[in-house]
Amino acid sequence: MFGYIRPAVRRHAEEDSARFRAAYCALCHTLGRRYGFLAMFLLNYDFVLLAILLSLPREPGCAQRRCAVHPLKGCPAYEETEAMRTAADLSVILTWWQLQDHIADYAFVSGLKYRAAAFFLRRAYRKARSCSAAFDESVRLHLDELRRLERERCASLDAAAEPFAALLASMAEVEDDPARRRILHQLFYHLGRWIYLADAADDFSEDAKTGNYNPLRYRYGLDGGSLPEDVKRLLAETLDASIRRMAEAYALLDAGMWQGLLDGIFYESFYGIGKAVLDGTYHKAPRRRRFEKNREETA
Repeated sequence: MFGYIRPAVRRHAEEDSARFRAAYCALCHTLGRRYGFLAMFLLNYDFVLLAILLSLPREPGCAQRRCAVHPLKGCPAYEETEAMRTAADLSVILTWWQLQDHIADYAFVSGLKYRAAAFFLRRAYRKARSCSAAFDESVRLHLDELRRLERERCASLDAAAEPFAALLASMAEVEDDPARRRILHQLFYHLGRWIYLADAADDFSEDAKTGNYNPLRYRYGLDGGSLPEDVKRLLAETLDASIRRMAEAYALLDAGMWQGLLDGIFYESFYGIGKAVLDGTYHKAPRRRRFEKNREETA
């Protein structure tokens, strides 16, 4: 979950936007309370979507809460629930392993920023691991498999995307209800597949310059530059196929009061983001700027 999910908040009814802001602030407060102030910088829309999906269909209580961004008046935030605590734990674990992946990819000097971030996150990660040991182990094993495929220069998009898809699917194991667990497993699996392939398209030009593994280079025999139009069309088809599978799983969930917001994400936002990535018009801001921008948009 790496910054590709962007709900079309301004297109929703005001009550849907208010609910999303309350969930965003609730997860921020939960991260801060459980893991300290710096953990609040891990917050992004991806993890808020996770918290919402784990919360379905219940609506938590809501109260005005102050924070560093809203020190005087405060802002409406949902109460801390088990779903919020779980989302916070998984967010820390996913971020830790993302940092470890970056550390492995970069030379010592160029990877110093990732090493520094991991140093400050280490204590939080150990606590999160103790709370969600099974998920932590799943992430480790699937990333090991992904690194093996990268070393072998795997040329199959499906095989390359499989470990990350399975990694996100394992988030469903925190759900107690068997029926909901099966649905979330399918949804998270195709979310992981979509994120992996969208990220491959987004990073294609940079990976070609640095020599980092990118499955698109080997699947289509590309040396560098930008993706050819025929490859973009094929990639759009496989990305859209995963969106449709996500939407099919989502349709089986009781979304309750979240339906308007989630409809916009699964039936609209993913298609628009995928198109922007393939068009080369999608740009992720650095984490600090993204944190501040997300705060402004949800204020």
